[in-house]
Amino acid sequence: MKKFVSLFLCALLCMSLLAGCANDTTDPTDASVNDATNAATAGDAAADPAENDKFVVGICQLVTHDALDAATQGFKDALIAELGEENVEFIEQNAAGEANTCVTIVNDFVSKEVDLIMANATAALQAAANATLDIPILGTSITEYGVALEIADFNGTVGGNISGTSDLAPLDEQAQMVIDLVPDAQTVGLLYCSAEPNSEYQVKVVREYLENAGLTVEDFAFSASSDVAQVAEAAAAACDALYIPTDNTAASCTETINNVVLPTGTPIIAGEAGICGGCGIATLSISYYELGKTTGAMAAKILKGEADIAEMPIEYDNNPVKKYNAVNCAELNIAVPEDYEPLA
Repeated sequence: MKKFVSLFLCALLCMSLLAGCANDTTDPTDASVNDATNAATAGDAAADPAENDKFVVGICQLVTHDALDAATQGFKDALIAELGEENVEFIEQNAAGEANTCVTIVNDFVSKEVDLIMANATAALQAAANATLDIPILGTSITEYGVALEIADFNGTVGGNISGTSDLAPLDEQAQMVIDLVPDAQTVGLLYCSAEPNSEYQVKVVREYLENAGLTVEDFAFSASSDVAQVAEAAAAACDALYIPTDNTAASCTETINNVVLPTGTPIIAGEAGICGGCGIATLSISYYELGKTTGAMAAKILKGEADIAEMPIEYDNNPVKKYNAVNCAELNIAVPEDYEPLA
């Protein structure tokens, strides 16, 4: 009986194997099947790189004002022109003038593993530098990188994962504007934010130049926008002319400064066009839009693997232009030399 059962089970097994072979009609060497399979696989592979090739760029801008806005726009325009709009995604954040908010913003960029960070203004650059040693960081609207990043004997190249562009215009020529446009001035006030190290650097240079020219120079520093009106009022009362460097806090408060200072008849020489347009009479200024475009071109080289950020020197706008505020000059009876251009 056991022998019969064994023979019966063997027969069933053979029949099952034969049926399986009969149902499997696919030839593993069939070219049409392989082509279809390979095409599907290739399609999936093509989809993935397209997804990966879209670069994500985080933009941290300290505060809203004309100069920084122009730099950000120039950066985006240049990067889109180089990479194509479909290949780059911007995560754009504004810190509303708060350095601590810059820290939060860039830490979020790092957690998202963005491909590059653009830091617009000193506080944004400092926050980014402290947040990552790996993600490329490009600064813009930074006056002096050695000061901003506390680099002793700065030689023009930061190294590591940081580079960018500087908005520094010749400070000696800006100081000379005070002498040229307000020749009767004896006392000059330096109005700036003490919380911005680049502002302190600029006023130090300008102070030395003006004192060497025989003028009395006084500092009028505010620590936050809430102090601007009071400090500006004191400066206007004590001085014959004022100088404001490229200072982000001052740039965001030009209307306040103008309302306090202009009625006193005290002229202001400004470090950049946005401040000049808001409360000044003249400036030796760069184009922040062009500065942003230069930064964008640098970013494109980094993202495309054409340049090593560690070896990229800081770049400058080498064509500053003398400009004047026609309304304020007329109000204060300032004679403007012919080599000055009116602000747009």
